[in-house]
Amino acid sequence: QVQLVESGGGLVQAGGSLRLSCAASGRTINNYAMNWFRQAPGKEREFVSASSWSGDATDYADSVKGRFTISRDNAKNTVYLQMNSLKFEDTAVYYCAARYSDYDTLYYYNMDYWGKGTLVTVSS
Repeated sequence: QVQLVESGGGLVQAGGSLRLSCAASGRTINNYAMNWFRQAPGKEREFVSASSWSGDATDYADSVKGRFTISRDNAKNTVYLQMNSLKFEDTAVYYCAARYSDYDTLYYYNMDYWGKGTLVTVSS
């Protein structure tokens, strides 16, 4: 079992920045692809960003590309999401998720573990 706890959410003005953290416990995340998803009020959860084991491969939703950066510190069992140039439409609950893999690759669905989320509110 992997427990994931997100932190770093809060209220920020449009154009501002936040860094989300996802701390894992229970197992090392060395063999886990790690993703961020988000769910805005009244909308379905959507993919935001993905990282392979090593962090060498990453991907982003078109809506955040160029503004968000995913990174990971496997020694600290933590994944981060740096969010810059925030927009009102980035307002959502952000979730961290993990998927075990035998390969250092990206995944976009069928995640094995989920955190409970952290709320990001961007004021316009």
